[in-house]
Amino acid sequence: MTTPAAGLQEVLLAEPRGFCAGVDRAIEIVERALLKHGAPIHVRHEIVHNTYVVDDLKAKGAIFIEDLADVPPGATLVFSAHGVSQAVRAEAARRGFRVFDATCPLVTKVHVEVAKLAREGYEFIMIGHKGHPEVEGTMGQLNDGIYLVEEAADVAAVHPRGDKLAVVTQTTLSVDDAAAILSEVKRRFPHVREPKQQDICYATQNRQDAVKLLAPAVDVLIVVGSPSSSNSNRLRELAQRLGTAAYMVEGAQDLQPDWFEGRSRVGLTAGASAPDVLVQQVIARLRELGATSIRHMRGVVENVRFPLPSGLGDRSMREAAASRS
Repeated sequence: MTTPAAGLQEVLLAEPRGFCAGVDRAIEIVERALLKHGAPIHVRHEIVHNTYVVDDLKAKGAIFIEDLADVPPGATLVFSAHGVSQAVRAEAARRGFRVFDATCPLVTKVHVEVAKLAREGYEFIMIGHKGHPEVEGTMGQLNDGIYLVEEAADVAAVHPRGDKLAVVTQTTLSVDDAAAILSEVKRRFPHVREPKQQDICYATQNRQDAVKLLAPAVDVLIVVGSPSSSNSNRLRELAQRLGTAAYMVEGAQDLQPDWFEGRSRVGLTAGASAPDVLVQQVIARLRELGATSIRHMRGVVENVRFPLPSGLGDRSMREAAASRS
């Protein structure tokens, strides 16, 4: 029998939270490819950074790989939402795979900008995290002339060959951290070209803005997300920076009752790659621990939808099901 946490009464839900349009699209691409071409479907890298989602797709017949040498000839291959380098695209074409590209369109926008400006003679500073697949994909759009900075201090080590310099950003960064690094880039390189629209995606921005509203109103904040999820980690870090105790969990099983002792109000959000089923399970567990009120905070309503690749239909399966009901 669960012992309620002393004091826990109310859960405030962030709005928006959970899946974004890019994640919805990426998962749908794998599911549709499985329906159309049958299992197995090979996916380069985790389609999105969430253990529950990846395990669910594995059970349906998806095989996740990092090296294209592990994909058999003639197989169907899906590129993950994070995007891939030009070298990976060329290798996939050379090996003759049937390819569906699940790269988030907002990441593709960055790739297109890099390619366009490179043709005009620009070099690039990329603000992002070393080793993240999105960063590897964006930097891999060029053979050289793109310099990674992870923090403001790294800017001093950048030495472009010419005087035409542009900046691009990983889409899932902390808005505030990226702004601080960009400020240092502009201080050192006053004529640097910035994106016409900031690269940090609308969903990352909206979820961070929601946490900025939620964190001061609660005693502790729970973020549903996997450790590999950049945007989920940024939500937890943001709340902590605002002075609110914050924990990231992959699911209800990770909640620790002592986190809620003497804390009456709990905030709950989820990263852009975390499905709502996990949020609902966390809510159920918080009820077991004593929460009696579940309340939604007001926030931005997201109505973004990205089209599917050619060959997989023009409506999502959820839309098609709704139209039949």
